[in-house]
Amino acid sequence: MTDETIRLLLADDHPVVRAGLRAVLETEDGMTVVAEAATAEEAVRVAADGDVDVVLMDLQFREGMNGAEATAEITGKPGGPRVLIVTTYDSDADTLPAIEAGATGYLLKDAPPEELAAAVRTAAAGRTTLAPAVADRLMNRLRIPGTSLTRRETEVLTLVADGLSNQAIGRRLFLTEGTIKSHLARIYTKLEVDSRTAAIAAATQLGLIRR
Repeated sequence: MTDETIRLLLADDHPVVRAGLRAVLETEDGMTVVAEAATAEEAVRVAADGDVDVVLMDLQFREGMNGAEATAEITGKPGGPRVLIVTTYDSDADTLPAIEAGATGYLLKDAPPEELAAAVRTAAAGRTTLAPAVADRLMNRLRIPGTSLTRRETEVLTLVADGLSNQAIGRRLFLTEGTIKSHLARIYTKLEVDSRTAAIAAATQLGLIRR
């Protein structure tokens, strides 16, 4: 292995996905898969060993820590590896926490092999790669910030969509019920709706939350 070889950790709870990623990436010059992880916690532990340059991280695991939380743990340590999110989810509820957690790139699992390999090299160099759908949505947030939901508003509406009451959402997010109502009022104004059901429908259609 040369000094230029990019050492990869594959973090995904599906063995078939890890095998597919390995098959694609190990055919590329200058890349080698040094480890795999079936849980986010395992990915954090392996990444801390210092023998990894780029972590390919899924967002959703069957149990325990999620991919965004693991990304924050990994990138929060000095000299830690880069994290490239590779997932099926592209809603704001998924992309924003991952990017805020320090992910260097965000790619969808249906990306062609050459795009995946290019994203790994870009991440290893410390530059950002975003799936086109994700990049478009982030650009729209910058162009028309008044119509975009904040991360907290996205969290609230996601929990509404999960069927939680204002009181239950408040307990989950450690906020008062009045604060939840205020968030919902702003959400209704931004989405130009007047009910929880309409807000969920509008946000789902716009790709703000995942259903």
